[in-house]
Amino acid sequence: MHVDSAAEAAAAEEAGIDMFTCEIDEKLPGIRAAAPNVFIQAGSAQGVFSSPEAAIRESFRAMELGVDGVYFAGGLHIVEALAKEGIPVTGHVGYVPRWRTWTGVRAVGKTAEEAAHLYESVKALESAGAWAVEMELIPVEVAVFITNNTRLITEGMGCGNVCDTQYLFSCDVLGTNTGHIPRHAEKFADLAAEEAKLQAMRVAAFQAFANAVLSGAYPERKHEIHVDAAIVEHLARRLEA
Repeated sequence: MHVDSAAEAAAAEEAGIDMFTCEIDEKLPGIRAAAPNVFIQAGSAQGVFSSPEAAIRESFRAMELGVDGVYFAGGLHIVEALAKEGIPVTGHVGYVPRWRTWTGVRAVGKTAEEAAHLYESVKALESAGAWAVEMELIPVEVAVFITNNTRLITEGMGCGNVCDTQYLFSCDVLGTNTGHIPRHAEKFADLAAEEAKLQAMRVAAFQAFANAVLSGAYPERKHEIHVDAAIVEHLARRLEA
């Protein structure tokens, strides 16, 4: 699962989630503190792992902040460089969301050629030193073949229930996704509706506060601090002196 906040991380640990991913950003220390016992693999924004040197530097920074491994969807030379430094790295095969304007949202591996390429890519990640691979939007039959023929831990998203672990974004699980809802996603709560209710309550409370101030209903005497009149008289005499 992918989480976006310390609150989600804490909920994941309490729920018994064993592993999740997050971003390498300013929220990472709070996420680690909120879920001290969960295996965390963190990824960075596109372009940060632009070279082996940059990837190694960013990954060690993440490890210092408490992650257990890093996630990288890119070149094998960078995966190999990270692995040689002893950094646990998870690779990626299948659909890549950032290329959706070129390919559209589609399954990968529906032809014999694509299926073979997926398998070869996973074996290449093995050789490069990865310990796990995220497999995204791959037909179940291909996903089970790969899972049964690789030593890597397979993390499936949109691959049925045949991979070693199941991956989904917290926004899909919690029902906060307001964009495209992929077919493989499942909503287990409707926090968007609850947040809308909370927002309406915020607006109502702010309106009530503003109206109370304008009408003079707030603040009341119980909200005020008072001193004896002699204090004010003494102040006035000092100013006149």
